Amino acid sequence: MSSRMMENKAADLGVAPEFLVAPEMLDAISPSGDRGGMVLGSGIKGEPLTVSVLRNQPTRIVSVGGLYLARQVALRAMAIGAWVVIATGRPQAWQMLTRAAGQGPEAQQMPLVQIRRLSPIELPRASEDGPLLVVHDGGAVPQEMFPPRSAWQTTLYVLPYLHPQASATANNADLVLMQRLPVGQAQLAGRIWRLPPPMVNQLTQLKDDGVVALGANLWRPLRLVTTPKEQQILGPVRRGD
Repeated sequence: MSSRMMENKAADLGVAPEFLVAPEMLDAISPSGDRGGMVLGSGIKGEPLTVSVLRNQPTRIVSVGGLYLARQVALRAMAIGAWVVIATGRPQAWQMLTRAAGQGPEAQQMPLVQIRRLSPIELPRASEDGPLLVVHDGGAVPQEMFPPRSAWQTTLYVLPYLHPQASATANNADLVLMQRLPVGQAQLAGRIWRLPPPMVNQLTQLKDDGVVALGANLWRPLRLVTTPKEQQILGPVRRGD
């Protein structure tokens, strides 16, 4: 992957109300680089770096290091026209995205945001005009409930930390986004992805806004770029939950 590669009955079901993205929310998001792509951060020289989160093939992404990075990916996926389904055991941790989305006119075709329980559900049909990002926030060893099965469907696995039993999830990912790791975690990353010692060491020295994008033939350190309006929604850039 190249570096250009998201009321009562409802409460009983563990399902949050559905929200539509208001046009004003788009002002908070950095512009996308291409269809399904988003500017995630900047390189050493300050150049924008884009990742194709939503592609015309089933895609798996793993995020390691905390909620901030995963929330930012989901927020920007909303801005480029994705349906976002968040499956989580901690719905309160994602409520700022539904508040950011707001409630738009029903007649207006805009991205849909849902917060769901960690259980199998029927997902919206993904298409080029309506790509789908499924955020699986299910702990360090997630079960395979929402595998990407079609073009324009991406599953983002949110891992709070690396666990040896999550190696299958990690190895099957098309793209891995890692924030700073403790030494033991970085060493585990080195074993999972067969990283040389300098790369393992680099994972332990990233700043709070530092991320490494890892994929096939890809090792790209970058700095997260967060707009002032995004910081109003997500808070300051940070690592951890």
